[in-house]
Amino acid sequence: MHDVLVLAAHPAIHQSRAGRRLRRALREAAVPGVLVRDLYEAWPDFFIDVATEQALLAPARLVVWLHPIQWYSMPALMKLWVDEVLQAGWAHGPGGRALQGKALWLVATTGASEGAYTPEGHHGHAFDAFLPPYRQTAALCGMQFLRPLLLHDAHRLSDEALDVRAAQFVATLQRHRQAMAADTVTGAA
Repeated sequence: MHDVLVLAAHPAIHQSRAGRRLRRALREAAVPGVLVRDLYEAWPDFFIDVATEQALLAPARLVVWLHPIQWYSMPALMKLWVDEVLQAGWAHGPGGRALQGKALWLVATTGASEGAYTPEGHHGHAFDAFLPPYRQTAALCGMQFLRPLLLHDAHRLSDEALDVRAAQFVATLQRHRQAMAADTVTGAA
């Protein structure tokens, strides 16, 4: 049984040093209770079995969206997953309480440097300006939106820097799990 569901959505994972390294770090750490699901592997034809995905979400207390930022948003299959799986009456709206009290954590890679995401930078805004759809999705579903972990400049990072960021990813995931366990013990969840 898992209490963390990592939804990995990279349309070209074989070309992604950073995405592959983050996934490998999760595998190597073998954190108990973590299920990693590659959406592009599971649904290469983009025909998502909603019941299967909802069943995987049910036991998870932490849902991680792990993907590259593409055009200031999530990859196409991740967006389709959100549209189809997070249905009204199940995830939100009248009777939609399936995700209530769970946490959503965005772990994303970008090709641009952190400095590119400033008012003076190439993208003209802090990265936070691109997060409202993520935050609102979590809020609509009654989920807590955790502070994102962003890996900027993913194409140019050295192997050593990637290793450091991958270790940070795993350590932060473990801290989130410990916090969830503590909430369960104290009855806060």
